Amino acid sequence: MSPEGRPVIRILFDGGSRGNPGPAYGSYHIRFPDGREETVHLDFGRRMTGNEAEYQTLLTALEDLLGRLQRDHLEPRAFTVDIRGDSALVIRQVRGDWKARHPRMRALRNRVREQLGRFGGYRLEQVPRGVSLRHLGH
Repeated sequence: MSPEGRPVIRILFDGGSRGNPGPAYGSYHIRFPDGREETVHLDFGRRMTGNEAEYQTLLTALEDLLGRLQRDHLEPRAFTVDIRGDSALVIRQVRGDWKARHPRMRALRNRVREQLGRFGGYRLEQVPRGVSLRHLGH
């Protein structure tokens, strides 16, 4: 439970590209309050920078989660989402610690913030690279 008493859904995400830019990929792991867990691996099928792939992975995870909640007739505002990733750029830009100077990064940051605003609360935490490797395999 969050300090506000809402159930917490945790998302761990990571994205990258083979080359920069290059073919992009990502993975995310969702853990629900009832103990259910799922890991999803993505192949974006297009070239992106590593930072774009990180953002796109997080967006895909949030959209997937919102879709699941809608299918289960659950209100996103009833939950806190706990986002964890090893990308300092994504975490710090979304939190507002760092500016998003490039228009593409700013647009991605704004889309993430829009999705996060649909939940009752959210937390963003940068985790060591080893956490992503251990749980997501890249």
